[in-house]
Amino acid sequence: MEPSSSRPTLLERLSALLMREPDDRGALLDLLHAAYERNVFDADAMAIIEGALGVADIQVRDVMIPRAQMDVVHVDDPIEKIAAFVIDAAHSRFPVVGDGKDDVLGVMLAKDLLRYFAGQRFDLRDMLRPAVFIPESKRLNVLLREFRVSRNHMAIVVDEYGGIAGLVTIEDVLEQIVGDIEDEYDFDEGDGNIIADQAGRYRVKAVTDLGAFNEAFATTWSNESYKTIGGLVINELGRLPKRNEVVEHDGFRFQVLRADSRRIYTLLVERIPAAPAAGE
Repeated sequence: MEPSSSRPTLLERLSALLMREPDDRGALLDLLHAAYERNVFDADAMAIIEGALGVADIQVRDVMIPRAQMDVVHVDDPIEKIAAFVIDAAHSRFPVVGDGKDDVLGVMLAKDLLRYFAGQRFDLRDMLRPAVFIPESKRLNVLLREFRVSRNHMAIVVDEYGGIAGLVTIEDVLEQIVGDIEDEYDFDEGDGNIIADQAGRYRVKAVTDLGAFNEAFATTWSNESYKTIGGLVINELGRLPKRNEVVEHDGFRFQVLRADSRRIYTLLVERIPAAPAAGE
């Protein structure tokens, strides 16, 4: 039997690095990449590890939902209007404001509306949770730790003058670690922005320039008000659409395949068959 090697194992070397000071992060990443190349773990695990290490270098201002895109509830609105807005926005938490977005009074949970739908007394001011305010410069690793300790899922971001700059949720932070969750409608960057399927329809990235769309589909749509095909869909609806919503425009049908509360990602595009002429 051969004598065991005195060379430390990968696990021993990794354990030793984890016991060192934070300035060894580069060496730790080198070791992790070596472990990945030896198939100790797969690419997804490597990406998550790198994301977890990288959040220390990202500030809240880099991932927050900007003030202009915040969905807020006005404290004096009728409960019927609030309920309709919450159903349409489909979030689980909403900042509640008084005179404007700089006057955040607290946070409402969508589930609190169950009292109203159950016929019980509902007073929005009594249901408010305290809002957590954080600076734009806070690091995401610190924020994630605070979210875990406080069990909050949302924080209001303030600028250096005390005004509201936006909001950030725990999902925004976790997305920096695990990345966007892809689905069957995603396609690689190298595939191009417009992909035909076997049914004669097209998967189109919402960021596709309107000029490129015009060239591909022989359309002549103006780009004065919007620059992308996603912008056209938003303009037609007057708001951000939800997944599976359908918009028709000038002989084309656009179905939203993938979208979130901030942007559209992918559209399914097909021509609308021309109606038969009278008498045919």
